[in-house]
Amino acid sequence: MSIRRMALGAATLVLATAISLTSARAADPNFCGNYARMALNQVRIASEYGNCAYRAVGPRWSNNFAVHYNWCLGSSYDAAQNERFTRKGFLDACTHGG
Repeated sequence: MSIRRMALGAATLVLATAISLTSARAADPNFCGNYARMALNQVRIASEYGNCAYRAVGPRWSNNFAVHYNWCLGSSYDAAQNERFTRKGFLDACTHGG
């Protein structure tokens, strides 16, 4: 297993633990800081794979911390978790030849 995949798996576990008690209320600044850092890591991974990079477009794939952070602040924990898992699903598919 590559270090990159191990790091992504560890990040997934940390996020899943951090948001295990999701709710409809807006996410807090500490959570959103972590969310934005993880989003940027996913953006970086996508940019390193040719099969991913050309399809990773739009705000979901922004390389700007503030885009992810500010979106998170106005979103629920559930929405942030869903967004993160959507990026993960995309990365899983395109890094495995999809």
